[in-house]
Amino acid sequence: MKKLQRPSIQELLVAALRTPMGNLVARPWFDYVALNTVAYWFFPLSRLWAAARTAEGSVDRFFENSGITPSPRLAERVKRNLSEFEIVRHRMVSIEHDWESVFFGANAPSPEAALHAEHERLSCRNRYNNLRRMFIPLRLANQVQPVRWHIPSPTDVEAIYGTLLADPAKAFAPPEPMPDITVSHRVESKDGGQNYWLRFKSPSPRMDDQVIARVYEPACADNAPTLIFGHGICVEFDHWRGLVDEVEAMVKMGIRVVRPEAPWHGRRVPDGMYGGEKFIATAPMGALDLFTSAAQEWSVIIDWLRRTTNAPIAIGGSSLGAMTSQIICDKARYWPERLRPDAAFLVTHCGHIEDAVVHGKLAEVWGIAKATIDHGWRTDLIRRYMPLFEAEGVPVIPPENIVTVLGDHDNVTPYNSARMLIDEWNVPAENQFIYRRGHFSVPLGMMRDHAPLLRLREILDKQFDQGQARQHQAFVDDDPI
Repeated sequence: MKKLQRPSIQELLVAALRTPMGNLVARPWFDYVALNTVAYWFFPLSRLWAAARTAEGSVDRFFENSGITPSPRLAERVKRNLSEFEIVRHRMVSIEHDWESVFFGANAPSPEAALHAEHERLSCRNRYNNLRRMFIPLRLANQVQPVRWHIPSPTDVEAIYGTLLADPAKAFAPPEPMPDITVSHRVESKDGGQNYWLRFKSPSPRMDDQVIARVYEPACADNAPTLIFGHGICVEFDHWRGLVDEVEAMVKMGIRVVRPEAPWHGRRVPDGMYGGEKFIATAPMGALDLFTSAAQEWSVIIDWLRRTTNAPIAIGGSSLGAMTSQIICDKARYWPERLRPDAAFLVTHCGHIEDAVVHGKLAEVWGIAKATIDHGWRTDLIRRYMPLFEAEGVPVIPPENIVTVLGDHDNVTPYNSARMLIDEWNVPAENQFIYRRGHFSVPLGMMRDHAPLLRLREILDKQFDQGQARQHQAFVDDDPI
């Protein structure tokens, strides 16, 4: 008899949020609680978790990387914590190695073997990530900074990005030739579809790693439209059980969803850091590296989709993923027409990168302003590089194909900034979904309110019909009879 998977606490909470109770939670009060939770618990605990990750059992290395002043009493507690941490870490490494062999090996696994390997990987990785909880006593007894800073000097950034200010096309240029994409074996999903992974070398000269993207394919995948959907900062969707996730509803609507892991997240986290920390810790270089690299990586995925499907392609995401999509909406003007997406789905975005990474509430939590000033960055020096991310005019995607989902209480990616952008882009009213919510409660509300997703599906269906009509007309025009 098949052993049933015991739901995690996160999964039970998400299931409860899908009930009418979710309407009570998806309110601005939740954003206050969520912001304080990530500020005072998640980020400091993640910093300690990252220090344990790089310590590899060494108490001295843990203290060196955590910023906590050692003492004999603390050293004994840390020694016990690291002993348990290493057991789970080694098991996680072993299981992920086995997972690689199953999904990227020469021979396709049986459906049972694929399900088992994915269950083991996700369960172990979830447990590994949850080891943050063992550092709660250390967090209670010590002041822990949420970020370990590695701010580059203005001279360092100028040497890499200074010349690109006059040539943004080069900064965001798709690779030529495109890198080879490896497609994993497949695993059945609970809704009758299939999941698999794409893997390729990052085309960005600023990255030296492999990009991996998970593909959620609906049961009827023939001619299914695709949404490339980016995640938020420090969100590692493929490594936790029970995250709030819009993907399930999208796939049920017949949309293929491709979820790339952003630079420095998930399987791409640098040693000694937690997911997304490098984006914060190396400001402003982090933003320049991440957005230019992600745009080039998404161009590779779009190219693969154009070669493997005739259906429309949308780009989108939440927060960081939405900002990545927003930049592509503008910078794809430098791309060949076949690489330009057909639609966009932007959730909790804002008009200017500066508004989020300098003035947003999470930026205040991280202390980016003080850290950059302490390393010689004045406001005018930072703003010198902002044109790389600014819109140059109308987006390459027609405004009627852009859907935006916002909370008018959002102070992480400030709402007023997004409001000005969608007005400037002339996004029609029927494509604007604006709620009395904040940054964290907007995705919660979407778990029960699928109106934005239904609108996206309508747009993609219309794009498919128009594409079919164009193909038919091209056939008629070429017919010699």
